[in-house]
Amino acid sequence: MEKAYQKVERVFDLLDLYKEKYSHKEVAIGGKNGVNWYTYSPKEYIENSNNISYGLLSLGIKKGDKIATVMVNRPEWNFFDMGIAQAGAVHVPIYPTITDDEYKFILEHCEAKYVIVGDKKLCEKISPLVSKIKSLKDIFTIEHIDNIMHWTEIIKLGEAYNRKSELNDIKTSIAPDDLATLIYTSGTTGIPKGVMLSHRNLVSNFTAHAQNHPLGEEAKAISFLPLCHVYERSMNYHFQYKGISIYYVGNLGQILPALKEIKPNMFNTVPRLLERIYDGIINKGKELPAIKKAIFFWAVRLGDKFDYGKKFNWLYRQKRKLADKLIYSKWREFMGGNVEIIVSGGAALQPRIGRVLGVANIKALEGYGLTETSPVIAVSNLTTGDIRVGTVGPALKGVEMKIADDGEILCKGPNVMLGYYKTPELTKRIIDNDGYFHTGDIGELVEGKFLKITDRKKEIFKLSGGKYIAPQKIENKLKESMFIEQAMVIGENEKFASAIIVPNFSYIETWCKQKGIPASKKEEIISNNEVLAAIQSEVAEMNKELGQVEEIKRYRLVHDEWSPDTGVMSPTLKLKRKVLAEKYASIINDIYSSSKPGGEPVNGKKRIPRINLSLSELINRLRNISMW
Repeated sequence: MEKAYQKVERVFDLLDLYKEKYSHKEVAIGGKNGVNWYTYSPKEYIENSNNISYGLLSLGIKKGDKIATVMVNRPEWNFFDMGIAQAGAVHVPIYPTITDDEYKFILEHCEAKYVIVGDKKLCEKISPLVSKIKSLKDIFTIEHIDNIMHWTEIIKLGEAYNRKSELNDIKTSIAPDDLATLIYTSGTTGIPKGVMLSHRNLVSNFTAHAQNHPLGEEAKAISFLPLCHVYERSMNYHFQYKGISIYYVGNLGQILPALKEIKPNMFNTVPRLLERIYDGIINKGKELPAIKKAIFFWAVRLGDKFDYGKKFNWLYRQKRKLADKLIYSKWREFMGGNVEIIVSGGAALQPRIGRVLGVANIKALEGYGLTETSPVIAVSNLTTGDIRVGTVGPALKGVEMKIADDGEILCKGPNVMLGYYKTPELTKRIIDNDGYFHTGDIGELVEGKFLKITDRKKEIFKLSGGKYIAPQKIENKLKESMFIEQAMVIGENEKFASAIIVPNFSYIETWCKQKGIPASKKEEIISNNEVLAAIQSEVAEMNKELGQVEEIKRYRLVHDEWSPDTGVMSPTLKLKRKVLAEKYASIINDIYSSSKPGGEPVNGKKRIPRINLSLSELINRLRNISMW
């Protein structure tokens, strides 16, 4: 009979679970300092967290006070997360990539008492706000910065204070339904909204999705999505709940080295990164000699028939074994050799990528949720075998999910937020009288239980002929092309759908070299007739898979980079459609003005007009989206 361990009802109960169940482990959490990894044992994790709690109490922090953190992923984030929670305060994690005005709004709105920042750059952005915001008392840093208090000063205060009975009394007074964190999310429009999540919200969610796979304390994970976002944070708790050692990566440029050095069994990601990995693998395959190339793409094509829960005949199973030995094993080796599970969220994963990973024995578990739902509403489940490519799985255990008459996804359960901070009227608009949270997403159930997201309710638009267009579905289809980096479908109140397209310049450059196209500059490459013809062919091919009213009749190529840094995407990589529409107003007008040149249908005989592009190199792209 398995021993009964500490019941986790509040986030900080994870520390007692570490003490009781995982104290023998050498590594609880770790990070990278330059080129070297450093780690903390469960004992060190607990001691540092407790001292943060004591230190905050010595600074006069009271139950309900707000403390903000602004930093990239690092193990020390956890000391503050747990230390703040144990002291009864409320953790307000903030994205490191937002504007000065957004920092000011959030810190004023939540009335933060202290801010802990990661590095000098962030310190320079936030320290001037200390004197401007009435509630702010001081700022601490993780990295050493002259004339700014280091985070270890709080540890020292805690070691001197060390009033165990006081801390125990505070911890005992904290109920599961008490506010644990404020997470500010603005989505793609509007000012930031403070989502109030309780301990019960968070704990009910991560203890449920932690049961969806068999990995345990013997496993390792790397963490590179921002911990300030509820998706990675919830998975962070999930890993700790299962005793999985976690190694934090501060930016995307360190991911590949981390995969090879740590050799993780699992990690979380967003589809854009998997798309880049997939594109890189395919590009390598194209560079192989003829025979090896043929074998490589034979193995890739096996994935076309793959899905979970599907029965394969003897011949297919034998082909898969051979492909695994010759090709798939090398893909896994590229990712460190031990990756068994990848959890993908934030947007829809292209089915072709899910199939190729699956056939290569890398399970891509898609999930779906929002900050307001702590976050998971539905997720694929390996334990029960409930996983289907192209869906985000069934409803999470304990979460009630239904599809409204208009297709909107609604959910109810212990994961639904307490509400929006200081805006009860907004809360009432999104949580109905029956307790259902209205997600704003449109979905459908496959096989009666597997949720498939089709679009955002607010983003669906109507053509002048009365037909509705779901842009995300078409955009995802466009992005399946190796030639297309990003796309936004337009056409509200117009006769037909069109698109603004950002080409995948990195791929196109390689493609040109392979074709022997004499173009050395970006302008030459993009204006080359063969390149333009290839993109036109890609769009035309995609149109064959769409309904007649969904077809992209016209499009324009633009040179701009779309990322959170350029202001046209949210930190979670969702398009800010209104911002983009304003930015490209003249281009959109040109598309729908029949009296102007350059608006030919993509299936027409006329050549697409010459437009110069300038797309940053792939590595810069990844760096730019390193914080969501």
